Amino acid sequence: MANASRYRRCGFLLIALAFVCFALLCAPYAAAAQDHPLVTEPPATPAAMAKYRQELEAYLQARETYQAAAKTYWASITEKRRSRIGKRARGAALSIDDYVLDQPPVYSGPPKPRDPSKLPEPPQPPPYVPVVADFLAAAANEFKFTPRMPHNDSEFKRAYVAAAAAAGLSKAQVVRIYSFEATGNGTYDLEAGLEYNKNGRAISTALGYNQLLATNSVEILAEDGERFIAALAATAQRLPDDDKKALEKKLVIVRKMLAFSKSVPDDWNEHEALAGTQKGLAIHALNLDLDFGPLLQSQKLLDSIVFARRKGFAKTLSAAELEMMNLTGDGNGFDMVTMPADWRDKVPTSNFFQQHGYADNPVVQRNNVVAKLLAATDAVMDSEVKKPGAKELAAAFP
Repeated sequence: MANASRYRRCGFLLIALAFVCFALLCAPYAAAAQDHPLVTEPPATPAAMAKYRQELEAYLQARETYQAAAKTYWASITEKRRSRIGKRARGAALSIDDYVLDQPPVYSGPPKPRDPSKLPEPPQPPPYVPVVADFLAAAANEFKFTPRMPHNDSEFKRAYVAAAAAAGLSKAQVVRIYSFEATGNGTYDLEAGLEYNKNGRAISTALGYNQLLATNSVEILAEDGERFIAALAATAQRLPDDDKKALEKKLVIVRKMLAFSKSVPDDWNEHEALAGTQKGLAIHALNLDLDFGPLLQSQKLLDSIVFARRKGFAKTLSAAELEMMNLTGDGNGFDMVTMPADWRDKVPTSNFFQQHGYADNPVVQRNNVVAKLLAATDAVMDSEVKKPGAKELAAAFP
């Protein structure tokens, strides 16, 4: 007991000494703090608070008026779209009155005032978007898969052209859409937001020559993966033994990816949920693979062409028209490209978007009728096809 008591006394002494040392060490800093007190927001005066409340009331009234108008407008967009779908299903002819012909309301009221009694809120960083390194890490961790990457971008271009030509895509469609989506100089591993600065911030998972989202990769694999695997299994039989074994090993892994992609109903929202998982990001890494990447990238365009053909559209889609289906989804894009030419300068682009999608797309806001959007798309393509990457892709066509 005596020893225990002595240890406790020593412990108390050590603690006391620690407090003394801490006080001595902190004394200079405490003095400095008195000389330079922390900057805090001064108390708001009654006049400032009264002004704030007045401005806040004006702002809230303006926002309420705008939101009511926006709700009515976007409800009419949805109602008209549903009506057009119904008419097409019945084989009835459309008229221009089946579209909303007014532009969406734009908020033009006062900005939200800042509460002077509170410190300004720090800006929130944007959410993190996975990048190529994340796709590769997910592929390795989830499926023990490493893509067979090309030695250079020229090798991938040749493989992509072979897949696109076999799918029936034209040189003009392939080269002009690559020019639009991938800047005319983009590489097979280009991700949205990193076009001009590899050290920048990715803005979405859109990847490659046709900028497939991770959701696109999951959906295309679910719908076409069996056919891809069968075609590559046939190819494997014609390869030297080492190459054959490597490809067959890859197909075993991709079958596991396929099973995962088909574990939910064939629905965009279901596939989007899968794409946000580590296994979904791993599937997205297939775009970087020299065997599967060209198939995924070309299939996205082919799906739109097949969709239009099934709807009875026999004409060859121009690259700009095909891009509309790529941009807005096949249904909305088909609605656009089958529209009579004399309607295109009257029908707002808002007819083909959800409210949040329209709000996030400044291009369709600036080019706010169909004719303008098609013309702007063609103008970008006309410019970007002159770049070296686009010329190299064009030269790879037979």
